[in-house]
Amino acid sequence: MSLIKLCEEYILDIVKKLGYDIDNAMFEVSSRKDLGDFQINICMSLAKKYGLNPRELADRIIQEFDNRFTNVNIAGPGFINVSLSDKFLLDYINNALIDFNCLIDKEEPKSIVVDYGGANAAKALHVGHMRTANIGEALKRLAKALGHKTIGDVHLGDLGRQSGMVISEIKKRKPELVYFDSNYSGAYPKLEITPEELAIYYPEASKDAKENPERMEEVRKITAFVDEGKEPYFSMWKDIVEVSKNEIKKTYDLLNCNFDLWEGELSSLAYIDDTLKVLEPYMYESNGAKVIDVKKDDDKIEIPPLIVVKNDGASIYATRDLATIYARVKNYNPDEIWYVVDVRQSLYFEQIFRASYKSGLVRENVKLAHYSNGTLNGKDGKPYKTRDGGVLELNSLIDMVKDEIRKKMVKYEDNEESRKIIDILTIATIKYADLLPYRTTDYIFDVEKFSSFEGKTGPYILYSLVRIKSILNKLDYNEYSIKDIYSDEEKNIYLKVVELSKVLKKSYNDKVTSYICEYLFELCSLFSKFYSEHNVIGEQDINKKSSYIGLLKLVYGVCESLLDILAIDVPDKM
Repeated sequence: MSLIKLCEEYILDIVKKLGYDIDNAMFEVSSRKDLGDFQINICMSLAKKYGLNPRELADRIIQEFDNRFTNVNIAGPGFINVSLSDKFLLDYINNALIDFNCLIDKEEPKSIVVDYGGANAAKALHVGHMRTANIGEALKRLAKALGHKTIGDVHLGDLGRQSGMVISEIKKRKPELVYFDSNYSGAYPKLEITPEELAIYYPEASKDAKENPERMEEVRKITAFVDEGKEPYFSMWKDIVEVSKNEIKKTYDLLNCNFDLWEGELSSLAYIDDTLKVLEPYMYESNGAKVIDVKKDDDKIEIPPLIVVKNDGASIYATRDLATIYARVKNYNPDEIWYVVDVRQSLYFEQIFRASYKSGLVRENVKLAHYSNGTLNGKDGKPYKTRDGGVLELNSLIDMVKDEIRKKMVKYEDNEESRKIIDILTIATIKYADLLPYRTTDYIFDVEKFSSFEGKTGPYILYSLVRIKSILNKLDYNEYSIKDIYSDEEKNIYLKVVELSKVLKKSYNDKVTSYICEYLFELCSLFSKFYSEHNVIGEQDINKKSSYIGLLKLVYGVCESLLDILAIDVPDKM
């Protein structure tokens, strides 16, 4: 249990013994350090409830305090300010060195499916896929760190017009293949296609189809065959998806995004019939299509009916999303399903969620939530584009950052070790920059700024940890503990560590990673200040040196754990 929660329960117990009913006692970090390190803001609400004077009530409460608190005072109408005694703080911090889990308050465990990534098969990942992947992975890891069971699903876009595009290009280039022979009657072989071919086929076909109506009509026909599961194109497309999936996985692996499920729209096809049986009583015909009315009386904006089946009887994106929900409920029985998807799909997900609840596709107590994100923009404030105006591929952005990092690492020899360090720094640069802004905020990705070794950046955080690791490697120790607090720099670090549980809880409740990024920077900055004021390696006092080692171990452990939540690796040296 975290120190803050220990204090909250202690205060709650005092208040109840005094005869007052209260649900919780918030032990908050104070913004007025001159009054105390923490503040207790319960007396005004309690006094109003029981018709008491809040300052008199505050005075009754503090009379019950033991020696865990010092500098106890009452400010204003009844704000209680306190600091922690050194002994109470040190006992807790030393316990944290033995069991890091005491810094974190676990949640009541839930089963959570996290849908993020959303790459499209047969297409290169672009920068728009990066935020959903980075945020989704971090939120999944955060939930797991707090005690929840998580299932991450990449949810590939593996049906749709790209199937028609790619197959039509194969037909154009390799018309002799048996898939295009109308007289062929045998079993169709596995399609042999390379990633290099796949990278060319879609853009070439897309360009030609935009200019050639006949080509576009062919694409539509092939797409319809694939969507309906008809041969030979359906099997052909599944082979293409497998090749594409392997390439997509390589990029996600670079970002340390690890999915438990590699499913997509293709996977949902097996559940469509069962899903439509559940939805049937709630659908009605509109212009030949089948729709579900999902509007509510208190809607502030117009929520149109959700189209579930097209007028030709074919399934569409919504059909497959509903079937995916059906499959997730059937196979995993989750308490919650999170969708980490671009903000532009907010209305669509509202329709999907309402249709799911209305039809009973999910129970009312299953939480369906869309956690949207803003966009990554170029220096012009507009979505990142290539020089010719196209969408920038994610691998191109990674290469841009890697080139900038390499410029800053010119003193290193070009060998396997240095290349590995550069790779780690590249991903740290990208991920920290991407996770630092508030989730729904658009932000400008400045390669030079974010790859700096100074300021609020991934390289700065990693440099701090590598420095700690380097110091510890130079020290000779077997046992250590924090004997005392010898300076304000040390105490500030310990108090910041105490805040960890609050930061994680707030991050989880708001589904926001920026709090973790800010906390990391603040903790590393406090360590930097401590290091500039104290000679750790040269310290002759045995008790001080033991305490300094404990401090270094504590800071490193906290930062490493938070970086793991953000899916950022730490190099051995820099």
